[in-house]
Amino acid sequence: MNITFCCTDTKAQPWLDGLRAAFPDASVEVWESGAPQADHAVVWAPPQQFLDEQQALKGLFNIGAGVDALLKLRLPPGVKVVRLDDAGMSVQMAEYVCHAVIRHFREFDGYEADVKAGKWSYRKPRDRQDFSIGVMGLGVLGERVARALRVFDFPVLGWSRTPKAIEGVVTHSGEAGFDTFLSDCRVLVNLLPLTPDTRDILNRDTLGRLKPGAYLINVARGAHLVEADLLALLESGQMAGAMLDVFRTEPLPAEHPFWTHPKITVTPHTSARTLRDESIAQIAGKIRALEAGQPVAGVVDPVRGY
Repeated sequence: MNITFCCTDTKAQPWLDGLRAAFPDASVEVWESGAPQADHAVVWAPPQQFLDEQQALKGLFNIGAGVDALLKLRLPPGVKVVRLDDAGMSVQMAEYVCHAVIRHFREFDGYEADVKAGKWSYRKPRDRQDFSIGVMGLGVLGERVARALRVFDFPVLGWSRTPKAIEGVVTHSGEAGFDTFLSDCRVLVNLLPLTPDTRDILNRDTLGRLKPGAYLINVARGAHLVEADLLALLESGQMAGAMLDVFRTEPLPAEHPFWTHPKITVTPHTSARTLRDESIAQIAGKIRALEAGQPVAGVVDPVRGY
């Protein structure tokens, strides 16, 4: 078996070592132009030339959860695009979102500012029943986030394209449930995959349907958010703030207004990082299943985009 590795901005050697340990009888090499045809590829942001040359691939294994960039390319015929299901990312995402929600709910950002100014302050406790949290996107990551938020006794809502059932979470689905979902949210967490249907979904209209004083947490893709619309809603007071981990341009340009906006917290796309050892183990299991003709979890539907 021949496995090729083509991951932009990724240190290759630890991945090669892990894959060779998992498949001691296979050839595992970094892709170079003109390389022999491979059976499977482990990729992140590969160039079109790689896919044009590697026409015999059976499996294309993406080392991140999002495959939107990969699906924009011309793929070899018949190849299965496979994403990571979790590989240690869901618990990181749950940590990040719970931190963001609690920081906003308990007004720790305000206390931090007061402490820096040498001010001993007090804020009246908020009623958590007034802080309904909506999780938009209920895949592996979204479901883990929704379950984690329930631990803190917040009312948790969920929305997905197709119906999902999660204990303790009020779920909505499809266009019919979208308006009701939004109107019940005080905090909105975006975990949707990026597809043509979801691009720009966080806009003046949808964000304006949230409860007054709403808070946005975007940990999916920057292209989900219409940035000017968020700034306008913050300026008008319709929204209270946002914590953003993903952006249309990354790294976020130095002159971007998000850096200095008093109601926006920026983090550098760090909500859930790929954990190499867990990812290698999962990819190895998927390759073995594919070779054995068994069902493989995480196969992407190119039409849906996830």
